[in-house]
Amino acid sequence: MTPRHIMMTTDAVGGVWVYALALSRRLAEAGHRVTLVSLGPPPQGAKRDLASALPPEVDLVVTSLSLEWLDPDGHDAPRARSELLHLADRIRPDLVHINGYREGSIAWPCPSLVVAHSCVLSWWQATRGEAPPSPQWSVYADAVRAGLNAADAWVAPTKAFRSTIENLYQPETFGWVIRNGIDSVPRPSTIKDPLILASGRIWDGGKNLAGLATIAAELPWPLYIAGAGMADAHNQPQSVHWLGEIAHPELQRLMRRASIYAAPAYYEPFGLGILEAARAGCALVLSDIPTLRELWEGAALHVPAGDQKRQLRALTDLCSDHRSRQQLQRAAAERAREYSLDHMLTAYLELYEHVLAPIVKVQPLAFGPELGL
Repeated sequence: MTPRHIMMTTDAVGGVWVYALALSRRLAEAGHRVTLVSLGPPPQGAKRDLASALPPEVDLVVTSLSLEWLDPDGHDAPRARSELLHLADRIRPDLVHINGYREGSIAWPCPSLVVAHSCVLSWWQATRGEAPPSPQWSVYADAVRAGLNAADAWVAPTKAFRSTIENLYQPETFGWVIRNGIDSVPRPSTIKDPLILASGRIWDGGKNLAGLATIAAELPWPLYIAGAGMADAHNQPQSVHWLGEIAHPELQRLMRRASIYAAPAYYEPFGLGILEAARAGCALVLSDIPTLRELWEGAALHVPAGDQKRQLRALTDLCSDHRSRQQLQRAAAERAREYSLDHMLTAYLELYEHVLAPIVKVQPLAFGPELGL
């Protein structure tokens, strides 16, 4: 592919930050230039440290622009449009890669694509069983739909989440499926510590880490939970080892030690943390939701989301069954190799070429293609 200049939006709130940094770095290694534009709360602490390793071909621009889901009424949308178009006019990118929705409807001077990592309406439905009650979310939904329709292409990380987006917003074009990916690492050690690990934003009800914490005292092994947003430790179960937000390399080291990784999520469009834990050789105990079934069927134990009794039974049995635990560890590590950063890069480069083609765009086939698989 001809060297290109990619302008990519991101945020530093969750897994999109890890995804965007990794993809930007690989694009740079492949000979492209990337201007990475951070929206929302600026990267702090471990997230800022992670960005410090970006190569010189990646320029990080930190803005004060609001994230669409923190600004559902769209009050900051005009400012975002003005500032981002001014930046695009200055740097003249060949393509804009939007890790969100609202900015998809900007009249960019070049082709653009939108990546659907998550959305408020699907999160609300999964965690609360209903649509958001406030009228402001209708404005948000209209902005999401407009962004999907205006972009030259849109992407989801799983077929299941693509279907969710299609059902909620009825975009006028079919979406592409590109699995997220991570770097290859050495084969995980077979020497594991007797501990259970979970990670994610603790304040996020979709992760359901609070539900996992309620069974910690009954587990035969210690439970470690890493992630931002822990409430007052005095109000949390003392049987849990609350780690707070830790640096990404430290979390990966802990994954290499842990025998089991638990993700009891009600909502998880992909789950980079799960992928990293699998690649580190953890046995996976996951909630039984469509996206995680799609990715990990046959390589994990699946438990109905919110069923703490079955979660406790599955984890307890796995702690005591060395043979089953090793089989799951091997199966997860093997499956994780399918979701590599190389595959993800190849798929995005293929899609970039598609939207940059000088001919009239040909829409994806009716089944919605999968790239790089």
